[in-house]
Amino acid sequence: MFTLKAPAKINWSLHVSGKRDDGYHDILSLMQCITLSDSLVFEHSDALEVITGAPVPLSDNLVHKAMMLLKERSGARGGVRITLKKEIPMAAGLGGGSSDAAAALIGLNRLWNLGLTQHKLAEMGEVLGSDVPFFFHGPAAAARGRGEIVSPVRLERSHALLLVKPPVEVSTAWAYAQLDQESSVRVLTKKDNNIKLLCQALERGDFLLLSSIRRNDLEPLVIRRFPVIAGIKEKLLDSGAFFSSMSGSGPTVFGVFDSENKAVEAMEYMSPYWCKVVKTVVE
Repeated sequence: MFTLKAPAKINWSLHVSGKRDDGYHDILSLMQCITLSDSLVFEHSDALEVITGAPVPLSDNLVHKAMMLLKERSGARGGVRITLKKEIPMAAGLGGGSSDAAAALIGLNRLWNLGLTQHKLAEMGEVLGSDVPFFFHGPAAAARGRGEIVSPVRLERSHALLLVKPPVEVSTAWAYAQLDQESSVRVLTKKDNNIKLLCQALERGDFLLLSSIRRNDLEPLVIRRFPVIAGIKEKLLDSGAFFSSMSGSGPTVFGVFDSENKAVEAMEYMSPYWCKVVKTVVE
């Protein structure tokens, strides 16, 4: 029996350049793991079991899907019991399900002695979700294509964050559908985010520059439907955050503070929302 951690992530930026012929969207995103994680416990078993208290049908659970996919692709004959312990909020824009899927593939590869490479496992992860490949290349990376083209970047400076999630759910598919409707009126630009410049701003702690060059193309559309997100962003800045942004398709918002203590102090202004003080993970 052994346990693996499945870390959450934030998006420092998310640029969507347009819809592809296969129905997915071309993106460019700078993502980084944070010190909030789920846990997956792996045990030998005669059956194939996934135990979780998450309110998701087993057929939709990404850990179960990862298990069945790897079983089919590898021809492994063993069983397994995976116990998933959730700490990352669901449907939050923090990549919890995708990270769980990646950890499931890594853990099963180890338990069943399959000897598959990280690259091969990441390729399988593409089938499960666009964010899954990132978790094989973290803790920080630029993701392109529909998310499957991952280029690790080196970030050495860790930042204290306060995560704030309002009690609303945002479907990623819905958010991208809103973007598609907008693109019928305006042409989506192909202009690249300058990932190198974003990384330099993070390393220097230059959040004025970061604020001027970052973008999350889904954020204004999600805020239009859920104005509470804009209110949280403003509240974080008022409580001392240097920078504030929605992560991914939301609704979680994160604020960057100069210390964990300052982030903890800011939590008292965020009631009654779910809040968590974390740090970005560096190599």
